[in-house]
Amino acid sequence: MSVILLAVFFAFSASGQRMYEPKVFVGAKGGMTMSNVQFTPHVKQTLRQGLLMGATVRYTEEKVFGLIGELLVEQKGWKENFEEAPFAYNRELTYLTLPVMTHIYFGSSKFKGFVNLGASVSYLLGSKITSDFDYSNALNLPGFPTYRSVEQMSLEVKNKFDYGILAGLGMEFIIKKKHSFILEGRYYFGLGNIFPATKKDIFSSSRNTAIEVSLGYMFRIK
Repeated sequence: MSVILLAVFFAFSASGQRMYEPKVFVGAKGGMTMSNVQFTPHVKQTLRQGLLMGATVRYTEEKVFGLIGELLVEQKGWKENFEEAPFAYNRELTYLTLPVMTHIYFGSSKFKGFVNLGASVSYLLGSKITSDFDYSNALNLPGFPTYRSVEQMSLEVKNKFDYGILAGLGMEFIIKKKHSFILEGRYYFGLGNIFPATKKDIFSSSRNTAIEVSLGYMFRIK
């Protein structure tokens, strides 16, 4: 999907008459993620907080349209919700992520609003479990809620590649002519499963979802 977006955009740019000066920006961004995993059957969770950071490139040629590519390191995963039971379990999934998005913007030379839409592919760099109990033997622990699903706590992530769709809203504050700061919120919906999802497997779906909030700096190089 990302390759198709790139091909369509550059084909359009090459064939159409240039009406506006092309602009190229590079920058860096950092922020936080609030994530969970959509399991079927359902697993009770709360949003898990993590970090994101990386580099971004933006190309604009039309008056209100551009293209963004990024290379990010993101922490996703899930945090089990035991309600009033005295247990804690947190699975951290660290990904190297490549989003490619269309960039639709509007505003003045000092302030712009924008919408970003696109797709993302990711590769799992590492998985880390933090727990205050023996999750491999959870159902035999005194006081552990026996009605809960526990298989996801011990399963290894088999599908290291993840992919999904992104949508974002944000604001850009232009400082002088070549410098700007960007505040953005995004929602990521994963289309791939982190665990196997055949008929014989425990979960028919296990998809990453995340809310992402970031602050970035952009510098115009062209």
